[in-house]
Amino acid sequence: MPRLISRATMVGLLFAALATVVTPQTAQAEKKESFRIAWSIYVGWMPWAYADEMGIVNKWADKYGIEIEVVQINDYIESINQFTAGAFDGTVMTNMDALSIPAGGGLDSTALIIGDFSNGNDGLVVKGGGDIAALKDKNVNLVELSVSHYLLARAQDSVKMAERELTVVNTSDADMVAAFKTADVEAVVTWNPLLSEIAAEPGAKVLYTSADIPGEIIDLMVVNTEVLNDNPDFGKALVGAWYETMAIMSADDEAGKAARTFMGEKSGTDLAGYEAQLATTKMFYEPAEAIAFAKSEDLVKTMDVVRNFLFKHGILGEGAPSPDYVGMTFPSGTTLGDQANVKFRFDDSFMSLAAEGAL
Repeated sequence: MPRLISRATMVGLLFAALATVVTPQTAQAEKKESFRIAWSIYVGWMPWAYADEMGIVNKWADKYGIEIEVVQINDYIESINQFTAGAFDGTVMTNMDALSIPAGGGLDSTALIIGDFSNGNDGLVVKGGGDIAALKDKNVNLVELSVSHYLLARAQDSVKMAERELTVVNTSDADMVAAFKTADVEAVVTWNPLLSEIAAEPGAKVLYTSADIPGEIIDLMVVNTEVLNDNPDFGKALVGAWYETMAIMSADDEAGKAARTFMGEKSGTDLAGYEAQLATTKMFYEPAEAIAFAKSEDLVKTMDVVRNFLFKHGILGEGAPSPDYVGMTFPSGTTLGDQANVKFRFDDSFMSLAAEGAL
């Protein structure tokens, strides 16, 4: 069966992305009539492909008298780099990447839509028996500095193992399945569909997945804050299009099946393959669910863990002196980090308009 490509399949090495000199530019902060957003292939982001090709984005843009161009970018990290540089007004990304690349790079950005979180799509697999503690002094293959690296760190935290007690072997996602089949590789961390394929190998054992840290690997639509503030209709149109699409794809009817089939085929799999991915993804189909998640103290705690991970690995902005370097704000009213350098904002106001039927 054709494989569904994950959000990070086109990442390349995050090292290269972070080594790229990207000068953050605030997209022109003024009243605008045309906007550009980008997306890349991942189960939780395929709704943007459907909303674009079925005219749903255009419908909502027309409602507010604007134009929104939706662009597929086949290199996930590059799409974030281009957003940071001002080529796009918004794009999809994880919470970890949003904090490290645009926010850490100096661009004030807003999580406009909380779409889902990984709930088993990412996992740690070993050969034979054993547990997480048995990984001490062993090699673990993964895409370094990706969400896989973060998941491994959280797995080690769960048994009070220091990261230095094992060795990370940087391995391309394209080589992960083949690597696991070699005698030298004992453990890997990866994402679906690679995770499912590796877990099906004889003797493979899944020790830890993102279901063990629910709500920590979050998929977002992130937009330029100044553009959003000067053009609230842009935010309204995106949120309106998103939740119309959510209502269609989540329905247990022929329209819902057709939408999910479209998303699966567009991403290189079929209906069954796509629904298997959805089964390990906590989609927030209703805006009220996403709002409650955004307002929870759990989100603040998660982002505290994420910022400390990024700082420890030197990817929370160039020369960041502490985890407080980048300020973050939350709908709960909490601020993490430097209040004079707030560069990442979780905003529930537009999702609230959708929940209230006020778009």
